[in-house]
This record gives sequence, structure tokens and C-alpha cells, in this order.
Amino acid sequence: MTPAPNEPSDDNARIAELQQEVDQLRHAVGAHAVVDQAIGMVVALGRVAPDQGWAVLKDVSQHTNIKLRRVAELIILWGRRGEMPAEIRVALQEALERHGPTQIPESGQD
Repeated sequence: MTPAPNEPSDDNARIAELQQEVDQLRHAVGAHAVVDQAIGMVVALGRVAPDQGWAVLKDVSQHTNIKLRRVAELIILWGRRGEMPAEIRVALQEALERHGPTQIPESGQD
């Protein structure tokens, strides 16, 4: 005989499933915020557009074989502490050269 739809075991299983989904969503939102902050730093410091900042982060991740979120965390820590692993620094500089502006923007001064 199959249990009725509102049996406690069904409710408990559904609650556990929903808690797992909430945990996954919280993790995703946190990861997104970290990546967005790192993109902002790349945009400001590298003088690139946001889509180029995203491309730079992906590029660094691919060239260092380090997950994108971890690269973003390291860039944020660099902004706070001034320290960055040499491998990330070199890859970031190279990525900015590949994706950065082709010329220095006008300063607005004559």
C-alpha cells in the first residue's frame, strides 16, 4: 500500500530536499557576489569594460587551472591585503594585456 500524500515521512523527505536546495542557492549567491566583486576590481584597476573583466577572470582561471571562484577570492584578498600568489599575478597581467584597452583613455586634460 502506498503512503498517503501528507504522511510525515513524505513531509520530512520534502523538507530535507528543500533545505538542500536552499543551501545550494545560498552557495550560488555567495559565489556570484565574490565573482562580481572581483570583476569590479579588474574593471577599475585594468580599465576594462565589465564584459572584459569577466573574460579576464575566465582567462586567468583557465590558464592557471584554478576554479574561477577561487581566482575571484584571491583577487579580492589582493585588494584587501596587497598580496597575490605569483602565478595568479602573472596570469592576471597577461590576461589584461590580451583583453585590456588597446589604447590609454584620454585624461580629459589638455
